Amino acid sequence: MRVILLLVLIINIVHYTSGQNMSGQKKEVAPSANEICPIKIGETVPGIFLRDNYGDLINLRELFKQTRTVLIFYRGGWCPYCNLQLADLNSIENEIKNLGYQVVAVSIDKPEKLMESLGEHKLSYTLLSDSKAEASIAFGLAFKVEDEYNKMLKDHDLDIEEASGEDHHILPVPAVFIVDLNGIIQFSYVNPDYKVRLNGEILLKAAEQYSIFQSVK
Repeated sequence: MRVILLLVLIINIVHYTSGQNMSGQKKEVAPSANEICPIKIGETVPGIFLRDNYGDLINLRELFKQTRTVLIFYRGGWCPYCNLQLADLNSIENEIKNLGYQVVAVSIDKPEKLMESLGEHKLSYTLLSDSKAEASIAFGLAFKVEDEYNKMLKDHDLDIEEASGEDHHILPVPAVFIVDLNGIIQFSYVNPDYKVRLNGEILLKAAEQYSIFQSVK
């Protein structure tokens, strides 16, 4: 009962949406993190090709056909809150795998930067580069970084242009999705406050409950 109540809380309070985002509607780059229109539960993930840490092209839909997926969007390896989230994911990855999932994490970092994150944190799950922000836009998570905020980042030696290799100044709002074998979103957590991330324990509960639901269908 506690788990069911917890998931109801996640879906009804934590799940963040904005605007009237109808299925199939073209996504745009929002002017701020609070104005995004993220993809919704029940929608199919867009057909996007991203690069892995070796620079090879990966078809997201084909990747999701392999096994159920916990899909993470994070800002980049330069973000301390993202690094904490990546470490948290690493600590629960075996439990997620035992439930029948793979973990895929996407950021605007170029492939070389993904290699740095993999080495620094000793991550074993898949990191993908969305350096041109195509997936962030298609998932409705992309927003334009204000010049003042970008300057503040640079003042702290955090350079999103250098990290992505692009000058679009776009970031994704951090998000967590559970995607089924058909590429359909079954769970989502999207929060415009980049300092607030989904706790690994709650993610495990959500993944576990979806696995149970699938087994009794």
